Amino acid sequence: MNPFGQTLAQLRAGYSNGDTTPSDVIRDVLARIERTRDDHAWITVAEPGALLARAAELEHRAEADGIGRLPLYGVPIAVKDNIDVAGLPTTNACPEFAHVPEESAAAVQRVLDAGAIVVGKTNLDQFATGLVGVRSPYGIPRSVFGKDIVSGGSSSGSAVAVASGVVPIALATDTAGSGRVPAALNGVIGVKPTLGLVSTRGLEPACRTIDGITVMATGIQDALTLLEVIVGHDPKNPWGRVPATLGASTWQEGMPLRLGLPEPLDFFGDTAMQAAHLKARTQAMDSLGATGVSVDLTPFLDAGALLYQGAWVAERYADLGPFLETHPDSPASSINPIVRQIIESGQRFSAADLFRTQHALRTLRHAVRPVWDQVDALVLPTIGTTFTIEEVLADPIARNSVLGHYTHFANLLDLAAIAIPAGLTEDGRPASLMLIGPPRSDLTLATIAQAVLG
Repeated sequence: MNPFGQTLAQLRAGYSNGDTTPSDVIRDVLARIERTRDDHAWITVAEPGALLARAAELEHRAEADGIGRLPLYGVPIAVKDNIDVAGLPTTNACPEFAHVPEESAAAVQRVLDAGAIVVGKTNLDQFATGLVGVRSPYGIPRSVFGKDIVSGGSSSGSAVAVASGVVPIALATDTAGSGRVPAALNGVIGVKPTLGLVSTRGLEPACRTIDGITVMATGIQDALTLLEVIVGHDPKNPWGRVPATLGASTWQEGMPLRLGLPEPLDFFGDTAMQAAHLKARTQAMDSLGATGVSVDLTPFLDAGALLYQGAWVAERYADLGPFLETHPDSPASSINPIVRQIIESGQRFSAADLFRTQHALRTLRHAVRPVWDQVDALVLPTIGTTFTIEEVLADPIARNSVLGHYTHFANLLDLAAIAIPAGLTEDGRPASLMLIGPPRSDLTLATIAQAVLG
């Protein structure tokens, strides 16, 4: 449920018939934020006066022109704090890094132009380096499912803000799974679009060749509404795709559907998660009337291994190394030691190492390309298991890698992906299915996901 117990379409109808106003909604959202401060989902919340002024501005525009041209009219939205919002600090979860941009990121400007109200900036694993949600000096968000389960990262705050019912939609990012792992651990939808369809101008880079801005919501249609707003060509963005359009779904209900069932699957000894996944997968296959096709997951996983075990980690150092060099480790530093360790490890790779990694990736991309002639999408677990905060802090790097087992490879292989809720394990932990397809399969995956969710 979103904060109003409504879809965006129902909220829009409420605005149209006068049952509520953007000002009413913002007051409610601010009250919800105050009640959930202990969630540590937010780093910065905009001033109430500024939010209410924005709501009043929208109401005035609606009186004159209606809301027909504003698909996000009056919709409160959270923005991950590595994405610029003009006038609000961008901290990247590091106080020493904080600065106040004069210009919003291209994707943020699109949601503002569509009538949304940016409520504030959400917590993240520092410098978007992590899939766990514990690497922030602004507090540790926990999964809304309790049991001291990590929220996942790096888009921890965006996921918790949506899952806890504070805002209906959020902007997040996904380089290695940052928009899908926290979605899975909080029971919401995380859409990682094809790289280049959403401008990354105004996004603080982690690995800029494979960084992407993503969306979170509680329903597929709400996620698509937001995605359709932020997708589009940005002539100032050097990482964009041309044309930057979603196109159309190649599958509709009633059509034959081939779903790849990858092997081997690893649940890291979590038999309850394995059972939950297989149950959800079987139900999805039956409801879709799909044909299952066995797919060797090995080349996908081999590609994912390149992200942190190969020279690709040097790309993080290329952008963030100069900042770390001028902010040495000290007792007063807020730079997370694990984050520093990961980024600084990029120094050990040579240019020759990077070329070897690129050559290996090119070979793996070639190896997986024929898969898309055999299947319309892959069905995977988004996460193979869950961890508590204590477990992650005891072994931060290895357990981070486990959470990214099924997500690390997507951007390296230029794939689209959606994480959707898939019920609970027998002991009450969240399970999640992930649909993966070739580039520009975004709407096909969304159509399949909608059919699965009903």
